[in-house]
Amino acid sequence: MGIVTILWEKWVEFRRDFYKITLAAMIAPLMYLLVFGLGIQTVSHGVPYLHYLIPGVVSLTTMNGSFNAVAQNLNVQRLYEKAFDQVMISPTPLWQFMVGQMIAGSLRGLYAGGIILLLVWPIHTGLIFNGFSVLVLFLNGAVFSALGVVVSFLARNHADVPRFSNYLIMPMAFLCNTFFSTENMPRGIRNAVGILPLSETSSIVRHIAYGEAWDPSGIFVLLAYLAVLAAIGLWFVYRKQNL
Repeated sequence: MGIVTILWEKWVEFRRDFYKITLAAMIAPLMYLLVFGLGIQTVSHGVPYLHYLIPGVVSLTTMNGSFNAVAQNLNVQRLYEKAFDQVMISPTPLWQFMVGQMIAGSLRGLYAGGIILLLVWPIHTGLIFNGFSVLVLFLNGAVFSALGVVVSFLARNHADVPRFSNYLIMPMAFLCNTFFSTENMPRGIRNAVGILPLSETSSIVRHIAYGEAWDPSGIFVLLAYLAVLAAIGLWFVYRKQNL
């Protein structure tokens, strides 16, 4: 029941701010596609660069959408509205609160990614997005939603969330197999970047989009990140309750 309550809260918030959320989800990814995809006419790995770019942009959009949907709102609720204190004294099990935040964040990320797919649909790229793509993108969103919970508790004020985004989210957005392949990076950097969750997501989604075989071990990597970040988030939540 607690999970449903959290999802309902996010649904009401989504309906209230529908146009703001939709426009915010469109602007940056659309600029990436126009500037890098259509503005720079080139070929990457034997295919038009736009075809290479779209899976990466969809992946990073789900990351940004999920992280921002949780980190910003939960930080405001915790520090300024004090709404999180009401959750602490409510009968809602805290693990359900955590799961609800992750599911809601993932759905927000999927919505943002879906908008990008709708925008590029008239181009007829022939790229494939199926149920496995949705599953991977959902897991990606859950990972960064859990990270959003962690960041919201680490933040000491409202300005800290954008700082954490600059430290963590922005580097991954540009380095993790989204705009260019990591193959030409120095080996140490390539290996470090390759194990990040967005790298796994971009790689799997791109292989599916090309109709190629993909390595399912990437899903287990995402699940491992999800388990670790969810555990850390739960630790913060229960620690807050026991203060």
